Amino acid sequence: MKKITFFILLTFLIFQKSNAEYLFDYYKWLTDNNQTQFLSKEKKLKKWLTRSKILGERFKWGSNPSLERLHYQVFHFNKQHDNWDKHIINGSSKPYEFKINLKEDKKKLIKSIDKDMQKTGLLSYLLFENDEIVIDKKSLDNRLGLLFDNNTKWTTASVGKSLTSYVVGQAICDGYIENVDVKLNDWHLIKNTLYENVKLIDLLNMAAGDQKYSNNDKDLVNIKPKNPNVNSLKYHMDGHFKGSKPSKNKFNYSNIVANIIINYVWFKSNGDFQKITDKVFKEKAGIKDSIYFLKISNRTTRGMKDGIRYKYEVNDEDGLLRYSMELNRYDFLRVAKAIMDDYQNDTCVGKYLKTIHERRISKHREKINKIKTAYNYGRSYGGQFHFDFGAFKNRNIFGLDGAYGQSILIDMDNFKIVSINSIHMNYNWHKIALSALK
Repeated sequence: MKKITFFILLTFLIFQKSNAEYLFDYYKWLTDNNQTQFLSKEKKLKKWLTRSKILGERFKWGSNPSLERLHYQVFHFNKQHDNWDKHIINGSSKPYEFKINLKEDKKKLIKSIDKDMQKTGLLSYLLFENDEIVIDKKSLDNRLGLLFDNNTKWTTASVGKSLTSYVVGQAICDGYIENVDVKLNDWHLIKNTLYENVKLIDLLNMAAGDQKYSNNDKDLVNIKPKNPNVNSLKYHMDGHFKGSKPSKNKFNYSNIVANIIINYVWFKSNGDFQKITDKVFKEKAGIKDSIYFLKISNRTTRGMKDGIRYKYEVNDEDGLLRYSMELNRYDFLRVAKAIMDDYQNDTCVGKYLKTIHERRISKHREKINKIKTAYNYGRSYGGQFHFDFGAFKNRNIFGLDGAYGQSILIDMDNFKIVSINSIHMNYNWHKIALSALK
């Protein structure tokens, strides 16, 4: 009966081939892994699976989804980039091996983490202090654990913006980019746009004067498709931004800027982009598994003209890289530790990190969003990191924040790191992330 019902549901999705393919794969996975309980609520399942607006990146932030919805969403995220091109950084031949010394005395914090693991979209929680992992929690098999394990490459979402900045620091230290004050007027791709004479530091601070063209969140203004992550930079610069002029510099968070930054590094690397990223992630961070930046490809472009979507040919010079990355949960922590080590050891990249901290700008927000995250709670922004958290006024904390609850906090003063992966932001970030640094 369940099988018949499920195939009836798929007929509602036949006009959306990609969604139907996901659901066929999902059903097979459920039956292969004896997880058919997630198909038991058939009427409810039909209602939300046939509403495309809640699938993929449109998953509602303000909701508190059922376990069935969270479960499907994890599956969806694991599959959604299978056909994307990727810039791959292979794992190190000598990966960094963590010391693990789990602390049972952190009872209050562990209780809060366990509670969120049972009731929210929380997938992974790691607390690193005094050079060892002291808390290591992952969603259980009866929740989301069969879909998310230690080897699952999970989305950085906008945490990737901060990792992109880390790559910029390496490119500067290796002589590919002069400093954070260079203008991008040597790059043909952004000629005759507002970005042509912008300084790199203003891009890093999300203060490029582009607020008329990109809103203070992520999307492009008054144009479709709104999401800048599904088309090349050339597509956007030749279209939406052609002839644009900058407005007053102020904090204006966007995805397009992060994509400009990572593609500028590619342009300036003169063919050495692989060398730079290998040095950052493979050699310095000591990643254990392969990781990758996503790339726009001929299969994934979504141009639009006169209201009609179309695909177009792209090549490497068109700005194909996205800031988005995918790593397993321990490699997230390895990269965060490398950032902390550079800062603490005052290396060249460490000096870059101190520079972007010193030159951070205010977000000019009077009120803190009720959904507490590093993005909403940090009062300033610099070099693609969030800074200045309430109740931690004099603490040097670097915040990395991404959609669906991805969060890394690096306490440079106390050698602590909290690294969180999630499928939804409905866990108590303030209690298990920020307050864990007290």
